[in-house]
Amino acid sequence: MEIKIQSIHFDATEKLEAFIEKKVAKLEKSYEDIQKVEVQLKVVKPATAQNKETSLSVAVPGNTLHVEKVSDTFEEGIDLCVDSMRVQLQKFKEKLRNY
Repeated sequence: MEIKIQSIHFDATEKLEAFIEKKVAKLEKSYEDIQKVEVQLKVVKPATAQNKETSLSVAVPGNTLHVEKVSDTFEEGIDLCVDSMRVQLQKFKEKLRNY
């Protein structure tokens, strides 16, 4: 699984990147066939609350699943994205099983 992290309008720290990779790696427990994960971190309007936009795209065979969240910190955003992506992956897996 390839993980690509993009930070827009700021530089992501190594600590943040390590946190993201650790969280995203857990997605493989929900679905083994993940090909690529793209994480986009974006600061919208600096100096306001809820200004961190986090989006997560997961490429699986024949499909791309996408989640986007806005929160106070990127860590919180990643947590929210990974949680809702886990739900999407489980639904996707169920659909495949039903065919």
